[in-house]
Amino acid sequence: MGKSYKPERMGEEIRKGISDMLIRGDLKDPGFKSSMISVNAADVTNDGSYATVYITSLEYGNASGSTPERKKEILKAFEKSKGHIRTALGKKIKARHIPELIFKFDESFEYGAKMDALIDSLDIPEDIPGEEEEDFND
Repeated sequence: MGKSYKPERMGEEIRKGISDMLIRGDLKDPGFKSSMISVNAADVTNDGSYATVYITSLEYGNASGSTPERKKEILKAFEKSKGHIRTALGKKIKARHIPELIFKFDESFEYGAKMDALIDSLDIPEDIPGEEEEDFND
């Protein structure tokens, strides 16, 4: 009989399991080749029926991330491998029910880089004129 997992714990087990499959090369689809794919998180619904798996991908030689076409290719590879992934997770996690997997790209990395560039473009000086540091050592 399987364990009863809280959604947070189940999400972490799913994240670890899929990451291990990617590292070991268990996922053979050509869509996984020529990219460094990372599983950032897996959010499981309270009833445990669905898990949204957030992934990121860096192309070799392209530090800015993946192109939209490449992202579609990677998501398609995950969709094709979904059955294999759920079966492998079921053997590893030993839960009564493995949630239905929904794969999405985690856009936070690209959003953060965009915000950094925007802030850098504002040319705000490091030291604000007129303000002096207070000396608290006295």
